[in-house]
Amino acid sequence: MASLADIQGDIVVGLSKETELFFFFEILDVTAFRSQITDLIPLITTAEQAQKGRSDIRAFKAKQRKLATDGDEETSDPGTLPVVGVNIAFSAKGIEKMEVTGSDNIGDEIFNAGMIKDAKNLGDKEKLPQQPEYQPEWNEIFLQEIHGVILITGDTHHAVYTKLDEVKTILTKENTSVVREIATLVGDVRPGDQRGHEHFGYKDGISQPAIDGIDAISSPGQSKVDQGVVLVGRGGDDDANTRPSWALDGSFLAFRKLLQKVPEFNQFLVDKAPSVGDPTANVADLLGARLVGRWKSGAPVTEAPLRDDVDLGNDPQRNNDFTFIKGNQQSCPFAAHVRKMNPRGDLSESTIKPRLVARRGIPFGCEVTEEEKHTGKTQHERGLYFVCYQSNLAKGFNFLQKSWANEVGFPPFTPQVPGQDAIIGQTIHEDVRTVTGFDKDSLTQGLPLTAQWVTSENGGGEYFFSPSLPSLRNTFACSHT
Repeated sequence: MASLADIQGDIVVGLSKETELFFFFEILDVTAFRSQITDLIPLITTAEQAQKGRSDIRAFKAKQRKLATDGDEETSDPGTLPVVGVNIAFSAKGIEKMEVTGSDNIGDEIFNAGMIKDAKNLGDKEKLPQQPEYQPEWNEIFLQEIHGVILITGDTHHAVYTKLDEVKTILTKENTSVVREIATLVGDVRPGDQRGHEHFGYKDGISQPAIDGIDAISSPGQSKVDQGVVLVGRGGDDDANTRPSWALDGSFLAFRKLLQKVPEFNQFLVDKAPSVGDPTANVADLLGARLVGRWKSGAPVTEAPLRDDVDLGNDPQRNNDFTFIKGNQQSCPFAAHVRKMNPRGDLSESTIKPRLVARRGIPFGCEVTEEEKHTGKTQHERGLYFVCYQSNLAKGFNFLQKSWANEVGFPPFTPQVPGQDAIIGQTIHEDVRTVTGFDKDSLTQGLPLTAQWVTSENGGGEYFFSPSLPSLRNTFACSHT
């Protein structure tokens, strides 16, 4: 059984955050870097500490609510509890650079190759289609050799940048940095009533798996998975016996910078909104809900078929308590995002559970401006820093994107051809995607999607491994021999 004191906090608990930065680096001096890791380890937030941090935040909020109810005017703007978290992860190139024993035998070929080699499989748009060799249309950041990433979360920008300065000081020896900063990316929780919602406006993070022995089932409809689905070397990791010993209780981190074309998405909903024969229905919102599989409140379309139900969406005891009718897309299209990513009812639980991942992303970029709303065109970059953890990339993130999201024939029900995931499905070219299940009179009728509203264009990413605390101390921080 894994100990929370040995696991990095973001993996199984999630670091509490209002803001988060990702410090991507290249190792310049291997010997010096490995010696400095010893000084960095006390800053690393464990799962045990992350769990306590979440408990402290809940207690703080409860106290503030009570004071407000009692009429304490000082709580009109209660603020947040100062909590800062730090985690670290390394790419395959980074682990190879440090000459960690068994670095070439971690048991994940997708990780070893790196995300840029996987980009075509993920459907990332091709930069120059006429060239004989495929290259993704990524930001220059992710075309470089990245050795690692340090995640810093906190309640304010000042807090996370102050902690970053502390990290940079540790990674400096004799007035020289032992790493090169490649980029620092910053994301923020969205403001006001959009807190907990991604940039399209839909409540996010509702359907997270509970990890056996770590999480209790917190709400009906939540799946409980074996520890080894997320943690390397634990029960449920089919490759546990072939992994190097230092990989135990670590996890593979998939990082993606994904751009969201929000004005274009909203304009599509207005232009293609269906007629449902109900004058009280907001048909643009209805189309969006069927593309996602949930209304913006989080209410599932299976339970709220024609209009949003905010009370349902806000109720954790009900908003995830549903299943799909196998082979039937009347209540929810097969291509809807939540159905593609968790086809509960369409496949057996034993098939789905090993594919589930622990998602820890955060939005980035400004809110949609009035001009963007008016023109229906994106003028400012915004999207999601997608982060997820799993013990096997081929069964987790890679599989979800390639075999479920991008696969037009999944789920495999005929005569309908579902099409790609209506939200995150990708093609490497400019092909128009088509989905079914959106015409109430003919569920096999195709709906052309005029754009990829979520794209890696000018984005990109990398695969990392987040080691356990014992491995950081005893393997990664060991003197180079």
